[in-house]
Amino acid sequence: MVLEPIPDEPAAVATHAEGRALVIADYHAGIEAVLSHEGVELASRAHQRRDRLRALLTETEPDRLVILGDLVHAIGDPWETERSEVTSLLEMLPVPLTLVKGNHDGKIEPILRSHDQDLSVTPADGTVIGEGDQTVGFAHGHTWPGEAVLGASTVCIGHEHPMVRLADTVGGCRTERAWLRGELDPVPFRAHHNTDRDSEGDIVVFPAFNDISGGTWVNVDDQEFLSPFLPDGLGGGEAYLLDGTRLGPYDTV
Repeated sequence: MVLEPIPDEPAAVATHAEGRALVIADYHAGIEAVLSHEGVELASRAHQRRDRLRALLTETEPDRLVILGDLVHAIGDPWETERSEVTSLLEMLPVPLTLVKGNHDGKIEPILRSHDQDLSVTPADGTVIGEGDQTVGFAHGHTWPGEAVLGASTVCIGHEHPMVRLADTVGGCRTERAWLRGELDPVPFRAHHNTDRDSEGDIVVFPAFNDISGGTWVNVDDQEFLSPFLPDGLGGGEAYLLDGTRLGPYDTV
């Protein structure tokens, strides 16, 4: 299995035994409406999100789109704004969709069932695509991945929205979305699943596709990870910027 990030984009192509999938995480449709209700006024970027995804699908020509959870933003019943954005998104998809259910997708099924597109929603502990040693596991990351997912050659998760804070020599700083990648450390997963099973795969934590959804500053001491198995499950994890720049161990950036 080959997972190839797309330069300058929070997306990757997974090539596996059954074909090629475009993979993104944390779309958060309707986020501006929810933030507005909380007092943060932002113009909707729904069209920009859809157009960015459409361009990626055209560029990569995958057999399937995989979204690693949090297709919508509000937790619970989706808002009308979210329903409208998801409907427009589904209507433009040229390929089947697999949605790995995230913590914001609790009641997403009624929206999806109202469309004729080829789509599926996985359980929260994820799913596996591929065969033999060419498998890729997908989970959102808010709960523990299933054992089958952990047995894949590469495990892809979202939820964390990893970011790095970069400082310059004169005291200025900026934050950027980042990828985290390393060998999957089986120790915390053995304890959770009460098994002695080893894993020789990699784990990749995707940056959020939504560029206003915030995230975890992985190189800041007082920031805690959101996923229950991070950072322990990320052995020797390194951080990469969207442009491919390798920053080295995420916690020493």
